[in-house]
Amino acid sequence: MTDSATANGDDRDPEIELFVKAGIDGESIGNCPFSQRLFMILWLKGVVFNVTTVDLKRKPADLHNLAPGTHPPFLTFNGDVKTDVNKIEEFLEETLTPEKYPKLAAKHRESNTAGIDIFSKFSAYIKNTKQQNNAALERGLNKALKKLDDYLNTPLPEEIDINTHGDNDKGSLRKFLDGDELTLADCNLLPKLHVVKIVAKKYRNYDFPAEMTGLWRYLKNAYARDEFTNTCAADSEIELAYADVAKRLSRS
Repeated sequence: MTDSATANGDDRDPEIELFVKAGIDGESIGNCPFSQRLFMILWLKGVVFNVTTVDLKRKPADLHNLAPGTHPPFLTFNGDVKTDVNKIEEFLEETLTPEKYPKLAAKHRESNTAGIDIFSKFSAYIKNTKQQNNAALERGLNKALKKLDDYLNTPLPEEIDINTHGDNDKGSLRKFLDGDELTLADCNLLPKLHVVKIVAKKYRNYDFPAEMTGLWRYLKNAYARDEFTNTCAADSEIELAYADVAKRLSRS
């Protein structure tokens, strides 16, 4: 399957093809936060690019030759193959620059590390098989989520500056990690956060705590953006991807 994602590009746009993991049907987008991260970045950059889903069970020979031993995501940029996700992110930010393409780097360093340990806490929680360990692992996940919630509810310096009365008790109302626009920090965190939300509910009947208002505001704003929702795998894909990972709890 090949989709075309276009924006305000012209003939001078580089030739970019993004290869992402295919879903169970071999065509739709599969569960892969790293694939979604790059998909979001390219979409937000407003560059013309193609997306090809790669069925890992039947990886075509031409793709095997293009990036031998490499699993998606990877991309070609004017014919050059790039395979390291972090380096691809850096390359795109350095190459696709203003005035033509928006800068996506977060202004605040803390935005890049907010929520950094959520996925590891989630992984420990979902892989656990022992009933007696479940509560402690759930507390660990809640603690990591609370740190993110606190960050999202704490005003950024520019939000405090705007408040001429100096009332610092007023919480942040920003939409995303670094302000009201999506940044590279969101492209990294949101796909993982979405996986945590879907999988924890399916296999542990766990919901993000309702009192985490910053977290819920963040998710609501993310789900209102095409750059996020249209690059997500279907919920069923995510659930299936964790069918063998999420262990049943037992008392033994």
